Amino acid sequence: MDALTAFGLFAVTAMLICYALEDRSHWFVLAFAGACALGSAYGFLQGAWPFGVVEAIWAVVAARRWFRRPA
Repeated sequence: MDALTAFGLFAVTAMLICYALEDRSHWFVLAFAGACALGSAYGFLQGAWPFGVVEAIWAVVAARRWFRRPA
């Protein structure tokens, strides 16, 4: 497994874990946004720019949810 693949695996795993734990704390919503940003970076680095664009949009949506969600 090369470094880029490991980075992508980490990003997607972090997204899954943070999404599953969102109900426990509002910080997991922010962590999900960060993981989506990492997934976006992976998509662009890999050359799959549509995946990168969609993950960037998810990062913005999750960040908005974090800003609007009460602590």
